[in-house]
Amino acid sequence: MKETVLRLLPEIDEISSPTLREKVIACWEEAIRFRGWTEDLLMNMPFTLLADNVQITFVSHVRAVCAMCIACDKVLQGYHGSRRTPVNRDYLVAGALLADVGKLLEFEIVNGRPVKSDYGMHIRHPFSGVGLAFKHGLPSEVMHIIATHSKEGTGEKRSPESIIFHHADFIDFELVK
Repeated sequence: MKETVLRLLPEIDEISSPTLREKVIACWEEAIRFRGWTEDLLMNMPFTLLADNVQITFVSHVRAVCAMCIACDKVLQGYHGSRRTPVNRDYLVAGALLADVGKLLEFEIVNGRPVKSDYGMHIRHPFSGVGLAFKHGLPSEVMHIIATHSKEGTGEKRSPESIIFHHADFIDFELVK
């Protein structure tokens, strides 16, 4: 299953820490096993159920937002150098790759279509994503990105990594919505 995760999300290789990379992979493996997601389903599932006729797929959204986070970090570093607020690139990438992993618990396929599961009616993906991350021993800084990336983070003080991810995520979401 590790090969599947790496094929779906090659951005995992952007994480310099081997330990952190393995923990991110472990979260994805468990989330995929939870409902028996196949690579084909993951590659074709819309990234949100909050809009009609979404053409952007789940995997494409995760990858695009992660790439936007990396690009944003590089631009800030290039223009501001040591004067900027420090950003932990490994935490940023790990958080970007895991922020929506809980959707694999929140969604299910019924009659060939993705729908919000009974579980998802009660537990939104930021919560289940944090649960997976905690179970696999990810740093609290990464769990913070997962926890605060969506409406659940409103009013919370976000870390620099969470601020970058939150805005990148909503660029993609708002353009679809």
